[in-house]
Amino acid sequence: MTDLTLIPLYAVLVSLVAVPFILASDKRPNLREFWTILAAVIKFGLVLLLLPSAIQGETIELHLIEIAPGVPLALMADPFGVFFAVIASGLWIFTSFYSIGYMRGAGEKKQTRYFASFAVCLSATIGIAFSANLLTFVIFYEILTLATYPLVIHKENKEAISAGRQYLAYTLTAGLLLVAAAAITYYLTGTMDFQPGGVFGGLDLTAPLMVTVFLLFLGGVGVKAGIMPIHSWLPTAMAAPTPVSALLHAVAVVKSGVFGVVRVVGYVLGTDVMTAFSLHEILMVLAGITIILASLLAFRQDNLKRRLAYSTVGHLSYIVLGAALITPLGMTGGIMHIAAHATMKITLFFCAGAIYVNLHKENISDLNGIAKVMPWTMGAFVIGSMGLAGIPPLNGFVSKWYLAMGSLEGSMVIPVLILVISGLLNVGYFFPIIWRAYFKKGGPELEKHGEASPFMVVPIMVTAVLSILFGLFPNLFFHFFELASDISLSIFNGGTP
Repeated sequence: MTDLTLIPLYAVLVSLVAVPFILASDKRPNLREFWTILAAVIKFGLVLLLLPSAIQGETIELHLIEIAPGVPLALMADPFGVFFAVIASGLWIFTSFYSIGYMRGAGEKKQTRYFASFAVCLSATIGIAFSANLLTFVIFYEILTLATYPLVIHKENKEAISAGRQYLAYTLTAGLLLVAAAAITYYLTGTMDFQPGGVFGGLDLTAPLMVTVFLLFLGGVGVKAGIMPIHSWLPTAMAAPTPVSALLHAVAVVKSGVFGVVRVVGYVLGTDVMTAFSLHEILMVLAGITIILASLLAFRQDNLKRRLAYSTVGHLSYIVLGAALITPLGMTGGIMHIAAHATMKITLFFCAGAIYVNLHKENISDLNGIAKVMPWTMGAFVIGSMGLAGIPPLNGFVSKWYLAMGSLEGSMVIPVLILVISGLLNVGYFFPIIWRAYFKKGGPELEKHGEASPFMVVPIMVTAVLSILFGLFPNLFFHFFELASDISLSIFNGGTP
């Protein structure tokens, strides 16, 4: 078999290598965007080289340097890391094409800085996916925070600067909590490695100690995961351009947060420790509250992107709930929802951006009749909305089904009720948008308008179609369902699928 040891490193570095080329092409937009697309395609190709090994349950490790005795900076392409990397790198390709249409169509300034920052973000995200231990994870986690900041403040108006400050305040504080949690873990266990089943087994532990460690970890990864009450930076960050919102919500930032939650639950603390000290109950309560409250808050938002933002807050906690159930089926559902939410939510944000660039409309109350002039865009919006509500045959149904089955597997009924109520609330806050677009008469300002640029519409349609295909065939192309099931079983079986 071909030696794949260096592939995780190459996958991390390829978009970093593209950054100087992007910066040097500032005066040549076509060339600048060529480097962006080229880096995205190469990164995805490199990640796909790791997929067969991941499907076989194999892990590829690479130690880079040893920071201290027993504390290396190391990469590890295990099945869970490859699962996340396929999603992030694949969607970056579509986001890159979409960004070209959006940035040009909206006449955004400082586009070179935008594309360069985007490339750094994707390097950090793949670094998070392939981190072998807490040290490497923290480093890439903080790089992602800093690289995203220029994107959040891209417009450089008062609202964007305020959003950027809030984003940094939340995420940098979270980083400090994560460092503290990692340090205590190393002190107690002598390792910071990610191991299926956790690293605390066999130790003499006390409830106050483990609750403290858990809360530090939760504060560290929970901010990017949008868990209430540490979520408010996320709706505020909607001041950024729409492709950045797609990055935040579907590709990188918040997905890194929920990826971190599963890493902590399954690969650091372990399911036995989570149940022994009732830590899963804390996580379950927070997830349930977040799912319901975020859905209720979505109703109050007239701004389309903010409604989508609160929808994201709620759906991220589906993944958190899957980890908190501490059942194999629940964990499978949570992991599957990482992929399902990514394709559906990026579709919805792409639609919101196309509406803004084409019609200059941001509020739901102004969307009357737009389906007549933007039928493809609104058709995709309907698909994404139905999927998030859990309506079959879209991929949101598959993940929610396994979350419900995981709840029953653990003899828990309340999480099932939360899922049902949340699905109804999803219908409630998405349906008025669809009703206005299709069944209310638009104003004269819609005349002579059609669809947005093909650079925007084609990615919208592709991600919408993927949401259907992955619902009908969960193992299509990338074996997402098979991977999610094997990852879940390895967590509960200490590394054996």
